[in-house]
Amino acid sequence: QVQLVESGGGLVQPGGSLRLSCAASGFTFRMYPMSWHRQAPGKERELVAAISNTGGSTNYAPSVKGRFTISRDNAKNTVYLQMNSLKPEDTAVYYCKRVGTPDYWGQGTQVTVSS
Repeated sequence: QVQLVESGGGLVQPGGSLRLSCAASGFTFRMYPMSWHRQAPGKERELVAAISNTGGSTNYAPSVKGRFTISRDNAKNTVYLQMNSLKPEDTAVYYCKRVGTPDYWGQGTQVTVSS
């Protein structure tokens, strides 16, 4: 069955960096676009970044553009989110998603940006 397992979250100071990973299994990873989303307490889940199945095309939410980078390694069935210059407002649970019909979501990983 489809499984998406996020890792790499944690507590980081403002201005710091984290790299999230999402390990995929149960489907042909290279065939699907992937995306990262986040949900802060009391807010709706929002798209952070997305990447095409080949990795040749990416897009970002305006709030993270220039600070976050999405990438993928199709040989390792993994999608990444490199997050730099983190701000307190980046605090959220981060989820990866397989984009398709149907969508599949991981369980999420907590990112907390605080001094």
